[in-house]
Amino acid sequence: MNQILHVSVSGNDTADGSEATPLRTIDRAAELAWPGDTVRVHAGTYREWVRPRRGGLSDTRRITFEAAPGEHVVITGSEPITDWEKVSGDVWRTRVPHSVFGEWNPFAEPIRGDWLVRPHDPHVHAGDVYVNGVSGYEVATAAAVAERVERTEVLDDWTGLTVPVARPESTRYQWHAEVGEAETVITALLPDVDPREDLIEISVRRSVFYPTEHHLDYITVRGFELCHGSSPWAPPTADQPGLIGPNWAKGWIIEDNHIHDAKCSAISLGKEHSTGHNFSADRGDKPGYQYQLESVFSARQIGWDREHIGSHVVRRNTIHDCGQNAIVGHLGCAFSVIEDNHIYRVGTKREYFGHEIAGIKLHAAIDTRIEHNRIHDTSLGLWLDWQTQGTRITRNIFHDNSRDFFVEVSHGPYVVDHNVFLSAAAIENRAQGGAFVNNLVGGTLQVEPVEDRATPYHVPHSTQVAGYAVITAGDDRYLGNLFVGDPERASFDPETYFGHVPPRYGLSWFDGRPASLDEYLEALPKNPAHDHQRFATQPQAVYVERNVYGPGNEPFDRETGPVRLDAAVTWQLRVEGTELFLDLEVPPRLLEAAMAAVHGGELVHVRFAGADFEENDGTPVRIERDVLGTLRREDSPAGPFAELVAGRNSIRLW
Repeated sequence: MNQILHVSVSGNDTADGSEATPLRTIDRAAELAWPGDTVRVHAGTYREWVRPRRGGLSDTRRITFEAAPGEHVVITGSEPITDWEKVSGDVWRTRVPHSVFGEWNPFAEPIRGDWLVRPHDPHVHAGDVYVNGVSGYEVATAAAVAERVERTEVLDDWTGLTVPVARPESTRYQWHAEVGEAETVITALLPDVDPREDLIEISVRRSVFYPTEHHLDYITVRGFELCHGSSPWAPPTADQPGLIGPNWAKGWIIEDNHIHDAKCSAISLGKEHSTGHNFSADRGDKPGYQYQLESVFSARQIGWDREHIGSHVVRRNTIHDCGQNAIVGHLGCAFSVIEDNHIYRVGTKREYFGHEIAGIKLHAAIDTRIEHNRIHDTSLGLWLDWQTQGTRITRNIFHDNSRDFFVEVSHGPYVVDHNVFLSAAAIENRAQGGAFVNNLVGGTLQVEPVEDRATPYHVPHSTQVAGYAVITAGDDRYLGNLFVGDPERASFDPETYFGHVPPRYGLSWFDGRPASLDEYLEALPKNPAHDHQRFATQPQAVYVERNVYGPGNEPFDRETGPVRLDAAVTWQLRVEGTELFLDLEVPPRLLEAAMAAVHGGELVHVRFAGADFEENDGTPVRIERDVLGTLRREDSPAGPFAELVAGRNSIRLW
C-alpha cells in the first residue's frame, strides 16, 4: 500500500514518518521509500545530500519527493560557520575541521578536466563561501584576499564584446582556502559584514539530491529550493554530477523548484563515470574529441537506449547563478523534455572559463524537446553539441546573453521554430540538417563548417549509431524567419570573434550555394574531383524561402520569395516585476509576408542521416504554434507571432 512519509526539522530519524511523528532527514525517508510512495517535506532548511536508495517502477508508480503544499523547504549543500576571528580591517579567518566536510572537501577539489581553458595554475576550487546567500570570489593566496579587485565587466571570450559579470554584490567578497591535514583555513574579505552575526556559509557537499547508484528510475522532485552544490567541472567526456540529477537513469521529473548557486552545473542529465572520465586531461595522449567519440560506443555497450536511459522531464524551475550550466547532459538527456524554465546568470561570474559553459549545454539530445524556456544574462544561452537529431527547439525566449543559440557538429534533423533571439550574437550554426522556421532574429547569424571532426548520426528515434561525418555546412532550411538585427547595436571584430567566419545579419553567408537537392545532385557529376572528394568539395544545398529582412539584413541570393522591409522593425524589452514584455513596432509590409503552418512533409530530408523531419512518434513534424502558443493561420505573418498589427504591438513574452 502506498504511503506518505513526512519529514520535519523537528522530527526524529527513529520515528515512523507519519504526520504525527515525522522523520528528521530527507535522506532517511529516501531509505524507507518504495515505489508509489511520497516523501513530503515540511518547512525548514535541510543541510544534507539526499541519495535515493531505490526508484519507481513506472510513470504511474513513482517515488515522489515534494515540499509540503504552501511550505518553503530548502535543501542546501552548505553549512554555517560562526567561529571567525578578525585578522585586520575587513579580513577574517576561520579554521574548519575536516570532520565538517566528511567524504568531500570541495576546497581540496580543483575545477579541472577536459576542455577547461583556464585557470590551470593556480586552480579555482569547487568550494565557495556564501555571505548572506551571495557567493564570493576565490583568490590565489591568503595575502591577496585584502587586495579587492573590482569586477564589473570583462571581455567575452567568444564574441570579443565587453559584457557585465555576475551580480555586483558578489564582487565585494573574496576568499582563499588552505587545506591542511586536519583542517581547512579560510581567509575572507568581508566588508560591512560581521560574520558572528551575519550568515556565512561554506560548501561542504558535492550535490544535494543525487543518487550514487545507477538505474534508480521514475523519481519526482518537486517544489524545493535547492542550492549551494559544489558540483565539479562537467565536460561530456567525464562523469557529470550536478547539484541535482538522476545519475544514469530513466524517467525523472524535476519540477517547480528554485535551484541556484551550483559551482558548476545545477541539473545534470548526464554521462556517468565508466564511459570515460577526463582521459584527455589526465593522459594527454588523445584529444577530448576522440575520447568523446569512444564514449558514445562505450555507452551503447552498457545499455544507452530509450528503454533504460533518458526520457526525463525538467519543467517550471527557476535556475540561476551557476558557474557552468543550469542544465547539462551528455547521452543521459536523450528523449527528454525541458520546458517552462527560467534560467539566468549562468557562466557570468567568470571565475573560470572552458568550452562547456552555457545556460543549457547538451550532447546527444536525441529526440529531446526544449520548449518555452526564458534564458537571459548567460555567457551562452543554449548550446547543442554533437548528435542533435530529432531535437526540437521551440517557443523559447533569449535575451541579454553574450550569445543566444549555438548548434555544433550535428547532422540533424532538428527543428528551431518560433523562438525569440534578441541578443547581439543570436545564432551560431556549425552544424547541418536544421530547419529554422518562424524565428525572430534580433542579432547576428554565424555559419561555419567543421571539417576536422567527424561526429555520429543515428538511426531515427534511436541511440543506434548509423554513421558519422564532418560538417561542411549547409543542408539547412530557413523558412519564414524575421531578421531584424541592427548593425549599429554591436560591431564584431573578426580577429577577436571566436571562429574563422565573422557573423552577418541575415542569410548572405549561403550565397552561391545550390538552392535545391536536385541542383546539388546535378552538380556532382560535373565536379572534376574523383571518388569521395567530389562530395567534399561540392557545397551542400540550402532551402531558403519567404524570410523577411529589416534594413541591414541581407537575404540568400537565390532565396525564393524574400521580403525586404522598407522600414525597420524596432523592438524594446520591458520588465515589469516577473513579467517580460516586447514592444514591437511593425511596418505594414511585414503583415503582407504571410506564412502558414509548416509540416514535415514540406521539408526535404537531411542528407547524411537520410532522415525526415518527424515528431518522436515518427509522424511528420507539425510547426504550427507560435511563441505564445497560438495556432498559426493561413495569413499569419512570418516570424514567431501568429497575430500582429501594423504599428506598435506590446506582447507579454513571459
